[in-house]
Amino acid sequence: MTTRYRQDKNNKTKKYPSYANAILNINANAEFSMEYDESDNPKWDTLWFGENTTPISQEDIENKYQELKTNWEKGNYIDERVKSYPSIEEQMDMQYWDSVNGTTTWADAIAKVKADNPKSE
Repeated sequence: MTTRYRQDKNNKTKKYPSYANAILNINANAEFSMEYDESDNPKWDTLWFGENTTPISQEDIENKYQELKTNWEKGNYIDERVKSYPSIEEQMDMQYWDSVNGTTTWADAIAKVKADNPKSE
């Protein structure tokens, strides 16, 4: 199975969600196994739940997987923005000088970061 990663705002590695993540998000104590095909798609007929785990429907797993995937992808723009913003000290200095000089340096800098890293829809 191919694994994809990205760096979050604290420079920690975040792993792209998997169907196993979806199952564990639904039931953190689930005992299960599942095989994947060569394209990283689950082989649903191989999904097995342990005797102490209530089975979870394919539909519920798929829905949770899509939710996790969407949240992961949305996080990319946030992490890029956080890395691109000037430091708090720089922003405070920009705001001070904007108030003294009647300029919009700070607002322009923030708008540029947002324009360069648009929200995912």
